[in-house]
Amino acid sequence: MFKLLIHTALQHRLLVLAAAVLLLVYGGLTLHELPVDVFPDLNRPTVTLMTEAEGMAPEEVEPLVTFPLETALNGLPGVTRVRSVSGVGLSIVSVEFAWGTDIYRNRQQVAERLAAIQAQLPPGIVPQLWPVTSIMGEIMLIALVADSEQVKPMELRELADWVLRPRLLTIPGVAQVIPIGGEVRQFQIIPDVILLEDLEVSLEEMQQALLRFGANTSGGFLDQGSREYLIRSLGRTTRLEDLQNLVVDYHEGHSRCFSNRWHR
Repeated sequence: MFKLLIHTALQHRLLVLAAAVLLLVYGGLTLHELPVDVFPDLNRPTVTLMTEAEGMAPEEVEPLVTFPLETALNGLPGVTRVRSVSGVGLSIVSVEFAWGTDIYRNRQQVAERLAAIQAQLPPGIVPQLWPVTSIMGEIMLIALVADSEQVKPMELRELADWVLRPRLLTIPGVAQVIPIGGEVRQFQIIPDVILLEDLEVSLEEMQQALLRFGANTSGGFLDQGSREYLIRSLGRTTRLEDLQNLVVDYHEGHSRCFSNRWHR
């Protein structure tokens, strides 16, 4: 067979030469349009979910957050494998799809399934879709250390949230920046149940007052001649003193605030 192939090629030299030239031209055109990737993507289309569960131990994160997500995402079309990691206050679920599937269509399917199972998760737990990245991407851990003991962990966390993170996100190629650790600034309101009962104020009324706090409301507009004046109620504030003077309820012409029992 091999001798017959050589003999035929020698007898039809022009035909073999023309075929070689055509293959050479076709290879050159294909090489010109072929994309070049130094680090090709070697993993399947993967959609990653990260869920923060503040205050939960890994033993609680696994059955309450991770397991419901895995059960719901396993039935999606094209899913080949679901992996998860449950840590302290954090759940990471990776959903791998088959080769050749569209990653953006996969993310849409995952987002639709998340909307259906949101009621099964604990209150305040909202899974977030991770940006489209590859396992070939490098993960860099940056630690903020204070030289002085006077710098509090809360100040370092605020520096990471409001200064370092926005600047890192402006760098091309950076997909996500997640600050972890430190102390997050928060204002806690601890109600005195006995005092609330004496003042005939319920916890629901206090909660509704807090929900209405610090919000601007619209009152429409006023026509005057050829002009329209916008009417607004400006209540947005960041002052702690305004929260202390928040009116919760009215009783016999007096207002009940957070800072004192009775306030005219």
